[in-house]
Amino acid sequence: QVQLVESGGGLAQAGGSLRLSCTVSGTDFSREAMGWYRQVPGKEREMVAQITAGSGAAYADSAKGRFTISRVNAKNTVYLQMNRLKPEDTAVYYCKIAFTDYWGQGTQVTVSS
Repeated sequence: QVQLVESGGGLAQAGGSLRLSCTVSGTDFSREAMGWYRQVPGKEREMVAQITAGSGAAYADSAKGRFTISRVNAKNTVYLQMNRLKPEDTAVYYCKIAFTDYWGQGTQVTVSS
């Protein structure tokens, strides 16, 4: 059974930082590409960052220069380091195994101005 468990969300002030974690079980994590997505009420879920099995990374324009996606295969975990946060980063953040329908439960990130 594949499971993704996110953690690390919370409240931050504008300009601050948060690090999200997503731990995966039930699959060979080292072979999986992973992604972070976010969603606000009334809007579609959007990709924030992706990382390949070989740790190649890609970012949405809104995340470039501020967010960093990384992975530690020994821990079956993918991270999203978010710096210089803005109020518009407020959303529920989800991790996903690429090319599958496996999602985490989501973690709320709220950035106050």
